[in-house]
Amino acid sequence: MSATLWTKIQKLLGIKADGIPGDKTANAVAARLGIVTATPESAPSRVTIDSRSAGNIATLRSDAQDKAREWLLKCLEAGINVKIISGSRTYQEQAALYAKGRSAPGPKVTNSPPGFSWHNFDVAWDFVVFDANDQPLWESPLTERCGRIAESLGLEWGGSWNGFQDISHIQIKTGCSLVEARQRVKDGKWT
Repeated sequence: MSATLWTKIQKLLGIKADGIPGDKTANAVAARLGIVTATPESAPSRVTIDSRSAGNIATLRSDAQDKAREWLLKCLEAGINVKIISGSRTYQEQAALYAKGRSAPGPKVTNSPPGFSWHNFDVAWDFVVFDANDQPLWESPLTERCGRIAESLGLEWGGSWNGFQDISHIQIKTGCSLVEARQRVKDGKWT
């Protein structure tokens, strides 16, 4: 069933609608319908994180690593072939990306100069959905589903931003602004 149909079912039954099918949704629907279910023992997950994603996750700070792994496994368990294609970036890497389409050849790939991207603070990652032949699907409808999974885990998805939307971007919520993050780094207090 599609995420749209699951959302409609959840709303109709008065259940918090996230449109993500899974054990929690099935149990909430069953409970609302008065169906008693036994919680099955969890089988060990057979999904694995690819080496590219694992390498990009390793560039993040530890709390972001945990959330990135959790998010990626949820997407993979939902049958979405998704990979984390970018993690932390140095200011120099961010400057090189920002130059594209401006002072360097190629299309623009970011609107954020160095120090204005959460990638520079080890708390953000970019992802892409791939097809069965491992080819990137730059405009897949599954990208939104991945974003909604992120939001269900308490993460911030760039596809929900007002104004400029970055649909392939996810970050943990830090509770501070970029100005504060830059100052904390300068003061040696960024963790």
